[in-house]
Amino acid sequence: MTDHEQQQAPGRGKILEALARAERKVFTRPAPKSAKAQMKFLLTRAKGSAKALAERLGVSRHTVERYWAGTLTTPQKRLRAALVEETESEWRPQVRAQARAAAISRGMMVEVTAYFGFTCTGSSDDGRERQITTDLSPTYVKQILEFQEAGATEKDLHPIIAEAITESCFTE
Repeated sequence: MTDHEQQQAPGRGKILEALARAERKVFTRPAPKSAKAQMKFLLTRAKGSAKALAERLGVSRHTVERYWAGTLTTPQKRLRAALVEETESEWRPQVRAQARAAAISRGMMVEVTAYFGFTCTGSSDDGRERQITTDLSPTYVKQILEFQEAGATEKDLHPIIAEAITESCFTE
């Protein structure tokens, strides 16, 4: 892909973020926000093992204990990012599973910005950005979510999503 094509497709690297945002919308309760509440939640998920949680977060066991006790309250950027990421990945797994099952059985509505046009310059056929809102079929949703769970990158997911949008918009 040329630099020009990449510039013409803004937001292309945000597929995984959008899927995570869609999952968070189905949560009935928000995830813990403070460092103490996040540590408490993650410690319960780690079955009370401060050592195991410290290894996951990349900090010492004493640091975990200090945040849990409330003696430390504002984590550094790296720890803050790790806390948010771990908390969101562990938060409400049953609700997340139900939302995924519903999306696989019914399909998913997506909204994307796409670039359409011909290669002729200087005419009314010049390419333009368009907002497209369309339903993806359950077959593609299942494939997208399976790839995401398998650890697919943005680059891996993009062709599947492009094919799904092409099918839903431009074929009968």
